[in-house]
Amino acid sequence: MRRSLFFVLGCVCIVTPSLALAQSASSAVPSRQQELQSQLDTLESEIAAQQQVLDVAQNQHQTFQTQINALNAEIKKTQLQIQAISLAITKLNNNIGAHNQTLAELSAQLSAEKESLAQILRQTQMLDGYSVVSVALGAQNVSEFFSDLDVFVSIKSALIKSFGEIEQTSSSTEAEKEALQERLAEQEQLRTVAQLAKQQVQIQQKEKQQLLTQTKGIEANYQKLITTNQKTAGQIRSELFSLRDSAAIPFGTALAYAQAAEKATGTRAAVTLAVLKQETNLGQNLGTGSWRVDMAPLRDQPVFAYITQTLGLDPNKMLVSKKPWYGWGGAMGPGQFIPSTWVCYGGFVNVSTNTCSPPSGADKSFWQGPWQYDANTDRVRKLLGATGPSNPWNAQVAIMATAMLMADNGASLQTPKAERLAAQRYFAGWTHANNPAYAFYGDGVMKFAARFQQDINQLGG
Repeated sequence: MRRSLFFVLGCVCIVTPSLALAQSASSAVPSRQQELQSQLDTLESEIAAQQQVLDVAQNQHQTFQTQINALNAEIKKTQLQIQAISLAITKLNNNIGAHNQTLAELSAQLSAEKESLAQILRQTQMLDGYSVVSVALGAQNVSEFFSDLDVFVSIKSALIKSFGEIEQTSSSTEAEKEALQERLAEQEQLRTVAQLAKQQVQIQQKEKQQLLTQTKGIEANYQKLITTNQKTAGQIRSELFSLRDSAAIPFGTALAYAQAAEKATGTRAAVTLAVLKQETNLGQNLGTGSWRVDMAPLRDQPVFAYITQTLGLDPNKMLVSKKPWYGWGGAMGPGQFIPSTWVCYGGFVNVSTNTCSPPSGADKSFWQGPWQYDANTDRVRKLLGATGPSNPWNAQVAIMATAMLMADNGASLQTPKAERLAAQRYFAGWTHANNPAYAFYGDGVMKFAARFQQDINQLGG
């Protein structure tokens, strides 16, 4: 009996791999990663150089040659950004591989620890079967009995240790799963940005070729073309402004909403419209989805049901973003708010906690609700002076909410650097906003903003 018990105690130490060894795969930085980072640094320098050329061309008097120089710089910069994004994806894939390896090692470690626990429990049950009666009947002598009791105490101690190891490994496994999920999400975002960048190069090259064809390289023809293409105030106001997952509205209407949002939040109207324009372009790539299929079932679906119920909408008819292959979608309306984010803008609180976001340490049941609408916490409704709950699919509401989130991200400072960073936070979150691979999204927003600002200036005389 003692031999089998001591064998089990030995298993606790022998079959359980070291947690440090499992985690070493994700912490090691292979030379390949360093090589990729070096290439990325070189590309960033080249991109910065093209930006300087672009800045000079844009600040000069508008001539045929300065326009061609600007287009060439834009094309070259975008092509370099595509290379940078591709390298970032490759680097991320290596990181994902390391996370997968660590996750596999942790899973194997967890299985081994559970098997050790099972063996300890089996032997504990066997030892618990001993009794004073069995000693009295001569099944074993008194000294062996008390010796086995010592082993029993050791097993109980090993049992406590085993529970602790399983809890630690389970926590590490969950953390590694979350890290892997985050890397996969980042990978999908980079692929989306790369697709946008490739489309942008095609547009830029087409614009350059069209300019060459129309002017034949003659300055006089170019100046005449500029005069011909100048839009009237009426044309600017009547042009349709497309909105993702919602009906297009006249630019004049969108501008009025954005200017009201600027007064309320400090986010420039041109920047708010530029973010919505960029999100609309993303929508063309990602398509549309449905809540039951594409939305996170534990986090967003319960909240979405309360939101649509409060708004008197059929959840099955409302468009949301389609989920990517790695996880969940479910973003709503032109501003692409996910339901669990919208609650803090649209006035929804968890009845149990009277908050819109989970307190520290709250479990996943927080999102199950029940939820209720509270007009006093409807931030969008307050700024609009509206009389009903805020609808994220409504153009006016979406424009105000986008301006609010951009202001929360720092755009209210109204400097190019702050606005660009706020846009990247809007897309990639605060953690990844400074990643150079997302520069294209921020640059795209700022380019749209410059064009909208020109129209706004012309409307203002």
